[in-house]
Amino acid sequence: MPQPYSMESKKIFCDISKCQGCKTCELACAVEHSASKDLFLALLESPLPKKRRDTQFIEQHVSCSISCQYCQDPPCVEACMASCISKDEKSEKVEIDQTRCVGCSMCIMVCPFAAISSQAGIGEKSLALALKCDLCPDRDSPACVDSCPSKALSFETRSEFEKKHAK
Repeated sequence: MPQPYSMESKKIFCDISKCQGCKTCELACAVEHSASKDLFLALLESPLPKKRRDTQFIEQHVSCSISCQYCQDPPCVEACMASCISKDEKSEKVEIDQTRCVGCSMCIMVCPFAAISSQAGIGEKSLALALKCDLCPDRDSPACVDSCPSKALSFETRSEFEKKHAK
């Protein structure tokens, strides 16, 4: 399995001892990626905005919200036949250029975290384009983190997260 992330780049972490499985993060993500950035107007958009997070119950009363883990050596980059997925070595962000995506779904199949989904293309492209967390580049902190009512999600480096959760 690929190493999920480096120690010093900021990522979204989920503290499963706090996650309630409420899916508020999913809703905030979809609204943030909508054209209107408004919950009620987003419901009228076509296509409906799609979330880039997935909250699942691991076992009874234990849930986890997950999205792209920004792997050190991302298998999605290697698998992308259109070379539309790339990793910026400086920021360590893995990004998808949807204008080049051909909808082959190879990235979806190889992602060990099931963090890539697809969304029907808009306009000329009717293909199912790859879609994943982009860490909300227009914000200081991702929308999912800011919206979490239990503060289960945090946006920090791995070393900061581990320091807070050391036993």
